[in-house]
Amino acid sequence: MTAPSRPGALPLILSGKVREVYDAGDRRLLMVASDRMSAFDVIMKEPIADKGRVLTAMTVFWLDELSDLAPNHLISADTADYPAEAAGSDGGLEYLAGRSMLVHRAEMLDIECIVRGYLAGSAYKEYLSKGTLHGMAMPAGLRHADRLPEPIFTPSTKATEGHDLNIGMAEAIDLVGREAAEAAEALCLAAYSRAAIRAEQQGVVICDTKFELGTIDGKLSICDEVLTPDSSRFWPADNCAPGTNPPSFDKQPLRDWLEAQPWDKKPPPPPLPPDIVDATSRLYTDAYERICGKKLSDWYGA
Repeated sequence: MTAPSRPGALPLILSGKVREVYDAGDRRLLMVASDRMSAFDVIMKEPIADKGRVLTAMTVFWLDELSDLAPNHLISADTADYPAEAAGSDGGLEYLAGRSMLVHRAEMLDIECIVRGYLAGSAYKEYLSKGTLHGMAMPAGLRHADRLPEPIFTPSTKATEGHDLNIGMAEAIDLVGREAAEAAEALCLAAYSRAAIRAEQQGVVICDTKFELGTIDGKLSICDEVLTPDSSRFWPADNCAPGTNPPSFDKQPLRDWLEAQPWDKKPPPPPLPPDIVDATSRLYTDAYERICGKKLSDWYGA
């Protein structure tokens, strides 16, 4: 059901934990990334300055970098190209500048498309307990932050409630069909490999990332946010030795602080100290500027 909105404004389709999506007409959407921060599935009270602009700027950068591999959903990130009704959204065009994208509506695949290049996170926990990664046997003796013999496509479900569940390729085929699943695997592995090389040239390792794919005019396309700190694990290349827990260009310091608090991970969250908020904002900005080789001050909305 389309949510109500003010007269003369775009209809609000979705208001999620960290973004809004509007119906822009003609099978188009306006996707708006807020500065809200979610951790442990709880929205923090304090916004993270420039977070939405970083997510949008990085997505636009990577969509351009990967455009020869597949089509994508982006029409424009310039508010001058938006429907007139966009000015009626909360905050108006000034708020939308730099944190929003006008995109084609896509028929999304019902799987999360994850690629892992290094051993970390839930994959490391599985390896320690079973010697496998996503159910696949792995060489003995791997350490946390070890580079995998080759990048691996590890799909998962898209959970409407709770957490996504890891699935094998056979289950992915059951969900979306063999042609789509195999095409998704090939595209995501190619996109990860391209991005990993580009990032390493900038001194950053992409440990793993999640792609969202859909079909537009019958063609498999890259959609949603792409290779951002919210969808990827970025490590500094000079500080990710195997056997260590490398620092990440994302909300990990914020999560670490929350873990140390007497909090049951249910709303309301504890107030974030200003230094944690500022440090998180700097990490997001640093991720964009280091990986993309651009200044955030040159992006829309500065």
